[in-house]
Amino acid sequence: MTATLEQQFSSHKNLYSPVLYNFMDKQELLISLRKSGIPRKILEAFAKVRREDFVPSYTPVKIIYEDIALSIGYNQTISQPYTIARMLNLLDLKKGQKVLEVGSGCGYVLALISEITEERVYGIERIKELAEKSRENLKGYDVEIYNKNGAEGLKEKSPFERILISAGCKEVPKTLLNQLTDRGILVAPVENTDEEGCSLVKIQRKENKFIKSKPIPHFAFVKFVEE
Repeated sequence: MTATLEQQFSSHKNLYSPVLYNFMDKQELLISLRKSGIPRKILEAFAKVRREDFVPSYTPVKIIYEDIALSIGYNQTISQPYTIARMLNLLDLKKGQKVLEVGSGCGYVLALISEITEERVYGIERIKELAEKSRENLKGYDVEIYNKNGAEGLKEKSPFERILISAGCKEVPKTLLNQLTDRGILVAPVENTDEEGCSLVKIQRKENKFIKSKPIPHFAFVKFVEE
């Protein structure tokens, strides 16, 4: 039997102890991201999108803008803001680009991408309840959510100029790479073979070749599920 959202959240309550954190507000988070070298266009998106609109209503208000991952139920999380910002920076987003996020969860990252590209954004979320909730969260945004297996991508809407995978992969599915445009970029967390956690990997398509950048280590993600 699946635990309720409240039960799943309470199982993580020690993560949010005031002993561990000096709580930040939104402005302090933005300052922290800026000091980390995050560019203006991404900071502006973070400033516009309300994180509180994408977390469960029982989430303590004082932790919403902490630079930590937060539970959204169903053993899933909304990622740490710094992690999201690094991934968006690697994507090199520009206005007018066609973007797909795989593992879109509560829809927060889709909202950020929408603010940057000012274009329709596509999301895939395999958990039906989260897909439905994210549609509610994203009212007012030009976003399409699909409840399906993310490893298949979205062939009917491809090709994409940018693809973001928001869950830790053992390896990047070739199906997704093949849905990139020429010069398109895919960013994904890939599980490390020699240590725990994931490394962020950027892959650019150049004709029929895929050029991988140097991995950036020390990130944590829920696992990418292929079914």
